[in-house]
Amino acid sequence: MRPSSIANVLSHLISVKRPAFVWGPPGIGKSDVVAGVAKRNDMELVDVRMNLLDPVDLKGFPVPNTDDQQMTWLPPDFLPPMFVKEGKKMVPNPSKGILFLDEFNSAMPAVQAAGYQLVLNRAVGNYKLPDGWAIVAAGNREGDRGVTHRMPSPLANRLIHLDMETDISDWATWAVENGVSTKVLGYLRWKSGNLHAYDANTNPRAFPTPRSWVFVSDFIENCPLSKEERMDTIFGTIGPGVGGEFLAYLDIHTHVPKIEQILLNPKTTPVPEDHEPSLQYAVATELGMRASPSNFSALIQYIERMPIEFQIVAVRDAGRRDPAIAETKEFDAWTLKNSSVLV
Repeated sequence: MRPSSIANVLSHLISVKRPAFVWGPPGIGKSDVVAGVAKRNDMELVDVRMNLLDPVDLKGFPVPNTDDQQMTWLPPDFLPPMFVKEGKKMVPNPSKGILFLDEFNSAMPAVQAAGYQLVLNRAVGNYKLPDGWAIVAAGNREGDRGVTHRMPSPLANRLIHLDMETDISDWATWAVENGVSTKVLGYLRWKSGNLHAYDANTNPRAFPTPRSWVFVSDFIENCPLSKEERMDTIFGTIGPGVGGEFLAYLDIHTHVPKIEQILLNPKTTPVPEDHEPSLQYAVATELGMRASPSNFSALIQYIERMPIEFQIVAVRDAGRRDPAIAETKEFDAWTLKNSSVLV
């Protein structure tokens, strides 16, 4: 399932209080999707990395109860509290949130057993999960060369299993909203198959994933490194194969017309030829990220000289990044003119 579909399904499962497990290879953004669902539903999020816990960490710390001479369990502070203070008295926690048990099947079997009780009964030891909280778990697949332990069948049968895959359209939407470099975004629109490329047979140290592309984005802009240092850093982030192709794309990106030039002469500044799709993606992505309500009337004159598929990239990016652009008369006119293509 694509990430946007995973998010829709999780939102529904949370509403009916059914726990889910999101499966997927490392680095594709499972955690980001769950965080997005929490934000979309105005819920708190508690992210628990199960592979970092010992069994006692989840169940709590044993302490003596001197009143009845029995031992009780003090729950950990990373779990949402059962009660909160209201005035001078304690009341059941009224908050709503997602308890995200990440790296679940990477945890030791004894830790999974404690999580098993939490998933099945919404309780562990003396602790009970507040009514407004939902449980979502996630982990890597067994074939992804990660550290995993087989999930007990009774636990697996209590979960709804969702297999997540990468999708360039979904990722591009996220990338625009989160300020990912236009160089990275333009390249991946041109070579979408390189958004995630992992070969379990060769098990490379560095390979491209949505996560590692964000790493590249973080250091590629205004990079103070030498050409050789930049190359080695990119190779060490996404691998030499894809890294070499991306470096070649960066050289192409230097031929992108300057936004200032386009704004001055939107009707005469050269538009990339049809045989230059990499440059067309670079220009369309750059325009979408640099557009604003004040310059959109000029930019749209240039954009409309490009093939329609690249017009859509530029205009959609602009509207997603700055909703005020969608309020302009030029945006409305372009949308009306191309309504048949957009549908």
